[in-house]
Amino acid sequence: MKRIYLVRHGKTFINKYNKMQGWCDTPLTDEGREGAEKAAEALQELPLDIALSSNTLRASETCEIIMEKNCNRDLLQHLAYPYFREHFYGYFEGMDNDVAWRMVGAAHGFTNAADLAEHATCDQIADWTKEADPYHDAEDSKEFWVRWQKGFDLIQQLDGAENILLVSHGFAIKTLAQKFAVDGIDTTVHPRNSSISTLVMDEAGNLQMTSYNKLQL
Repeated sequence: MKRIYLVRHGKTFINKYNKMQGWCDTPLTDEGREGAEKAAEALQELPLDIALSSNTLRASETCEIIMEKNCNRDLLQHLAYPYFREHFYGYFEGMDNDVAWRMVGAAHGFTNAADLAEHATCDQIADWTKEADPYHDAEDSKEFWVRWQKGFDLIQQLDGAENILLVSHGFAIKTLAQKFAVDGIDTTVHPRNSSISTLVMDEAGNLQMTSYNKLQL
């Protein structure tokens, strides 16, 4: 049995400016580093076996901050992979959030992100993002899940790793929550920067999300 402590990266400059941030990347702000420090404090007494992150600067920086405070820090290795990245938003990368989500939702009767979040699943939103992208470069739900499954396959093969840190991204984590969360977890809300969600993986690779969007374990 593996426990995956899934942390959303700390706040970045693009988050601050309310812009779309999928594969485009900016560093953590001071507030973002402070948030990562708080996540580190929440996890510091948990003996982590390995630290994983997406291969973006913001996720790697958050991961390193958490590792530095962990009781197992002298033994921890950090591995960064593209499997754990956020959705790719294609044409909408770096665009103002409000403008982008209005463009994505318009064909389906939604005018803002709040309406989309209330009435559509993350997978639907990903598919609609690809449809609305004039180049159709944005990642749809099938492409997202193929990529992430490669990451989960990798985790399943980590012999001896039971407590796993995985630093990833907001919309990706919400997408995982909508698929794997146990009953009673509200998956309509977006995970906060530096929040912690917990995934349990059994020996067959089956996943359950047992907690979501927490600031403490």
